[in-house]
Order: sequence, then structure tokens, then C-alpha cells
Amino acid sequence: MITTTTVGQWWGLRPSRRAFLAVLLAAASSAALAEEPLVQVEDAWVRQAVRGQSGTGGFMKLTSSVPLTLVGFKAQVARSAELHEMSMQGDVMRMRAIDSLPLPAGKTVALQPGGHHLMLMGLKQPLSVGNHMLLTLLLRDAKGKVIKQTLRVPVLATAPAPVPASGAGQHLHH
Repeated sequence: MITTTTVGQWWGLRPSRRAFLAVLLAAASSAALAEEPLVQVEDAWVRQAVRGQSGTGGFMKLTSSVPLTLVGFKAQVARSAELHEMSMQGDVMRMRAIDSLPLPAGKTVALQPGGHHLMLMGLKQPLSVGNHMLLTLLLRDAKGKVIKQTLRVPVLATAPAPVPASGAGQHLHH
């Protein structure tokens, strides 16, 4: 049961009860904040990898509520994990590792084939379509603190089909 306490009632409580309520409110606030991820993730997927294949890519759209920097990620299915970017140099597409990727507040940053993406190398097992894997994003805030956000990501053969914008496309009702 939740009751409302006025300021007058608050000060009328014994100090031990005020302390208990303060701790309870702080814990509830922390739990609420912990449940709300700093980064919204959409269209996340990892490309399938057959037996003997040593690496694969991961892709998603990231929208941060505050300025953050993606500084890496971890996945138990791979010996190493890196941020990569693709770029054209003349007629040749080149891929290189990057240390970090800024995530400006409110702006969606796409990790996609042919651009910035996650690279899983030294795969410990095949990644089959229909399965899911855990992927932990490593995010650094403005104060330098590293925040971990773990995702459950599907393994797919190709990128998921885009979802039609609201009011467009086919709608199914049950």
C-alpha cells in the first residue's frame, strides 16, 4: 500500500522512520533509473556464421538520451570484438578498426553493412539463423565512466525488413 506523506507529516515522523523512508525512496529511484536504458536500440542483428567461419558483423541503430561514446562491445561467442568502419579508397572498399564512435544525444547512429559496424572475430561456434546471442555495449559518459548495456540480438542471414512508417503499409489486427 502506498500512502502520501505531507511535509508536516514527514517532519512529525521519528528520525529512524524518516531515514528508512529516505533509503526506500532512494532505492526506488535508483531501480527506476536502472531500468531505463540510456541507449535505445532498434533493428539489432548479427549476420549468421557457418562452421569454420572466423568472423561476422553486428548491426543496429542506436539513439542515446544523453551524449555518450560507444567504446567497444563484448560477446562470449567471439575471442575478440571490435568497432569497424568501411570506406571507399579509390575503387576499393576498405575496413578498419576504430577506437570509438560518438553517440550524440537524440541523434540516431546507424551501425550497418558498408559503414560503421561491430565485428566479431575468432568465433567460438557457428551462429545459426533463428538463434540469439548476448552482446554487451560498452558506453563512456561525459565523466569517463563506462556503462554496460547488454542486448539479446537475433542471428539473421540478411538485414531485417524495414518496418513501415505509422499509417503506411499493411496492418494486421487480431
